[in-house]
Amino acid sequence: MKRSQFNKNRNIFPLKIEEFEKILKSEFPSNPDLSISIYEKQNKKVIVFYIAYQVEGDKVEEFLLEPLLDEKLEWTNQSILNNIPLGSGKTVEKLNDILKKLLIGGVFIYIEGENTVVEYLISKKEKRALQQSETESVVLGPKIGFTESMVTNLNIIRWTIRSKDLVLEKYMIGEREPREVRLIYLKSVANKTDINTFRQRLEELEIDVVDDSSVLLQYLEDSSLTIFPQFLTTELPDRFSYDINRGRIGVLVENSPTALIAPTTFFSFFESTEDLYMRWNVGSFLRLLRFISFFLSTVFTPLYVAAVTFHYEIIPTPLLINLGESRAAVPFPPILEALFLELMIELLRESGARLPTKIGQTIGIVGGVVVGTAAVQAGITSNVLIIFVALSALASFTAPNYLMGTTARVIRFPLIILGGLLGLVGLIYGVSFLIIHLLRLTSLGRPYLSPLYPIVWEDFNKVFFRLPASYQNKRFKSYRPKDLIRYRKEKSTKKKDIDE
Repeated sequence: MKRSQFNKNRNIFPLKIEEFEKILKSEFPSNPDLSISIYEKQNKKVIVFYIAYQVEGDKVEEFLLEPLLDEKLEWTNQSILNNIPLGSGKTVEKLNDILKKLLIGGVFIYIEGENTVVEYLISKKEKRALQQSETESVVLGPKIGFTESMVTNLNIIRWTIRSKDLVLEKYMIGEREPREVRLIYLKSVANKTDINTFRQRLEELEIDVVDDSSVLLQYLEDSSLTIFPQFLTTELPDRFSYDINRGRIGVLVENSPTALIAPTTFFSFFESTEDLYMRWNVGSFLRLLRFISFFLSTVFTPLYVAAVTFHYEIIPTPLLINLGESRAAVPFPPILEALFLELMIELLRESGARLPTKIGQTIGIVGGVVVGTAAVQAGITSNVLIIFVALSALASFTAPNYLMGTTARVIRFPLIILGGLLGLVGLIYGVSFLIIHLLRLTSLGRPYLSPLYPIVWEDFNKVFFRLPASYQNKRFKSYRPKDLIRYRKEKSTKKKDIDE
């Protein structure tokens, strides 16, 4: 039978064993790991086929082939399903389904003359052990991170969120290489509109393959042109469960250790679960510090360039004298000087991230000191600018989310150019453009700057600062959850002595 004579999406059975074997070999012409075995008993033929490295070989031998070749077993589909001690057995009839399942660890049994094929999923999955997250460091709280195994990640989530309302919807995304995607939320809390929006975007997605969850989010975001991330990414199960319990929706992708969370706001990227584990006043201080650091990281160096180039009058006289002495031997204008130093910092940061851990730390520390000192002695830059650039770089590290920290690093460059060409006017234009852009952004249809715009006063104590735990009895009103109340405030604040 030629390939053009059958439709993969229709039932092509019954077939002769020899014909079916030719079809399989024609579909995998260059795959020596395709195992095909033909057995005969009582004038009946059966073919067993699978891809060797995709299945657990010992399990196939012990629990499938031994019972199948037992003389007492009658070769019919129903008899095989009843007598082979594997719980994942079912029948399939479309060739396309068979070919797809072969690639993910399917073992198939076809009895000559039957209208369907028996399938068992005995996939062999390699996975790394649970370990601490590499991209998100925490001092307090759980430190375990997600892995590339969907089974492991779902197990962690089930242990973390022990609720009967937890929903884990399954989707297979990818035309050429289908990959499992899970949509996770609490049905009694999450907003129905957000759930339907997420579902629609997943169901309408038509791509060849989902390389990673970070790639998937680029297809699901509201705007693909902005530099600001609209979905939160995390490798920490406790951060994931924190957001799910408060009405957000999560996504997990097979073979990816990174989870997606939406809807999010600009301020979500500065939250950390550590804020919950600390005293409320300390957590509030650290959160405000992160907001201030992001602002300083983006405008500190551009402000220096604008002031030194056009606005000497705003610099205090004692500092202006020191600045003049420091810049006396520098032949370049402030804009080129700042761009050179910022580029050097980015090169050191990127090289340190790509090198092995021990070497990368050496490059970051020693390289920064040596190159910075040499640049000053060579008259390429001034001491004062090195301090400004170093403070900007340190401030960008305070963002708990790597994507938002990277965003701060990138937008600093156009602001330096605007400050160097137009002074404070250019810097104000640049900042105003960013604010207008943020006002127009949405995440899953929700305003990106909420609760600041539109103003939701009730959420201020959850975003910009924290109150004591007994006052955090409501979920984020901005996300419009089904159930706004987390617990009754009257009961949580009531205290009794032991003799009452």
